[in-house]
Order: sequence, then C-alpha cells, then structure tokens
Amino acid sequence: MLTNYLTPETILFAENVEGWREAIALVAQPLLNSGSITSDYVDSMTDSIAGGGTYIDLGFGVALAHSRPEAGVVHTGLSSLRVTPAVLLNDEASHPIDQFFCLAATDAQGHLEAMQELAGLLSDDELRSELLAAQTPAEVTAVLHKIGTNK
Repeated sequence: MLTNYLTPETILFAENVEGWREAIALVAQPLLNSGSITSDYVDSMTDSIAGGGTYIDLGFGVALAHSRPEAGVVHTGLSSLRVTPAVLLNDEASHPIDQFFCLAATDAQGHLEAMQELAGLLSDDELRSELLAAQTPAEVTAVLHKIGTNK
C-alpha cells in the first residue's frame, strides 16, 4: 500500500515549519490537491490533535495523522512530510516529530493495511534509519520498496 500511494507528488520536505498545525496542513496538501480528502478532513485531524491526540506519535519522531473516513475522505490516499527541524506535536516537548504521514482511508481495512506496513517499516532498525535519513522522494521510494523483501 505505501508504495502505491507515496509518489514524488506526495512525498514532501520542508524546513523551518512553524509548528505542528502548519505541518499537518502541509502533509495534507497533496491529498487535498488530488481530491482524496476535503478541507473538513484536515480540520478534523487538527481538532483531534489539539484535543490531546498525541496518540498519532508512532515513536522515533514519526507521526501518522488521520481521522475517520466520514470526516472527509473521498479516496484512499497517503502523503509524507519530513520537517527540519522537528516540531512539537500538540506543542508537547515529549512529542518531537520530524516525519509526518497523512493517511486518508475510505474504510477500516485500508487503515489497518497502512498501519501494518508502517509498523513493519518502523520496527526494522535499518529501514527506519534509511527512511529518516532520506532527503529526496526517490530515496524515500527506494526504502519503501525494501519493505517485506530481503533487502
């Protein structure tokens, strides 16, 4: 699933982002542009985080922003944003994030598939390190293609 949705158009990099709200807006932009989500979906993600939703922090400086399908998902989609330096999720010092993913899933199955692939990626020390060191969409894509292979 990750390689089907993360393309050069949906893999972003930004410097000096002014906080987690801007990071959420930026990571969601490719999905807005493609018509995969509505602006209501972005608002729902932001409201959830502001309401204490640091549960999207997957560890290792990675966050998976998402909301419920009925909040504005039109088509399943996924985007990625690397920020430098890290921003504090919900302005909490215990949640520095420099890698954001935005998941828009039309159903629970799509959500679970994406979570499983991300979990596999993040639990593999070598792949996680490669992902977090990637500096171009091509480098990110190369790492994603290694998921589930013998490398």
